[in-house]
Amino acid sequence: MSDTLDAYLRRWAGTDPIREAVRATVMALAGATATISGIVADGPLVGELSAIRGLGADGYDEQKELDVRADNILRGSLDGAPVAAYASEEAELPVAVTPGAPLLVAIDPLDGSSNIDTDVTIGTIFSVLPARDGVDPVSEAAFFQAGRAQLAAGYVVYGPHTALVLSIGEGTAHFVLDRAAGAYRLVAERVTIQAAAKEFAINMSNHRHWDDRLRLYVDDLLQGKDGPREADYNMRWIASMVAEAHRIIIRGGIYLYPADTRAGYTQGRLRLIYEASPIALLMEQAGAAATDGRTPILDLVPEKLHQRVPLVFGSREKVERVSNYLTGPGEIAERSPLFGKRGLLTA
Repeated sequence: MSDTLDAYLRRWAGTDPIREAVRATVMALAGATATISGIVADGPLVGELSAIRGLGADGYDEQKELDVRADNILRGSLDGAPVAAYASEEAELPVAVTPGAPLLVAIDPLDGSSNIDTDVTIGTIFSVLPARDGVDPVSEAAFFQAGRAQLAAGYVVYGPHTALVLSIGEGTAHFVLDRAAGAYRLVAERVTIQAAAKEFAINMSNHRHWDDRLRLYVDDLLQGKDGPREADYNMRWIASMVAEAHRIIIRGGIYLYPADTRAGYTQGRLRLIYEASPIALLMEQAGAAATDGRTPILDLVPEKLHQRVPLVFGSREKVERVSNYLTGPGEIAERSPLFGKRGLLTA
């Protein structure tokens, strides 16, 4: 029988105290996600999980019943864990957990909550960071660390089965929840994202709001074998970023959530700390890439706790091609007279 998550982490941690703290933290979060998985599976039998409870921390996104439940479960799971502070996408500010502990945790408790009532895959995203000397761990500034500082990151998808994808800086590993045993079991120790998949994920309904260069890239894909890519592509859009990430982990492709001209979207829509950075670590550790179109996501240092960014991730060659469309000269400039306009990243 395959290793459990706990065995995998214990072997990695050895006697190193920081690694042991990471192990204990990830195990606490994993237990919480197993509980959330059960709630998701029961759906309407345990309440109106898609009921609107209010607005999120930025006063913009709707906060739903399952968002609140998931946040409470995850926060509660860390009581006594080696975590000094917990920051959630659902809360305006971090909260204290264990004084003097060496770690910080940032969480998107429930990604894709617009899908709660339609029984479509949703998930949880988490990031584990070091608590820095001389910085109050409950301050926003404590979380202003480049993505490369992450000690661990992962997500859980609640679908037909519940899967955990995790990186502790030594590749990206894939686990599945064994419900009978109440434990996550290893199914792939080192995931490698395929380079050749002919799939892309983007919300085409916003085509008219995009930068001209991004439109050019997508239009080239849509031309299929008759266009410059000389291949037919399929488009996917689940409206759950974590589900899109899992599809790419399993079979490759590319995901794009650009900035656009709509109010509230000019700096991108996904949050750097809670969504983009942890997904970027998983992608890079699986041989893929993640960028805001100009800079690798893991090189970005947040300036706000709920800072938003454009996000492109997936197979490395595809991500680099998008960056070339957005920033590079050559054939793109020749084909697009609008290349010199302010665009995706500078709105």
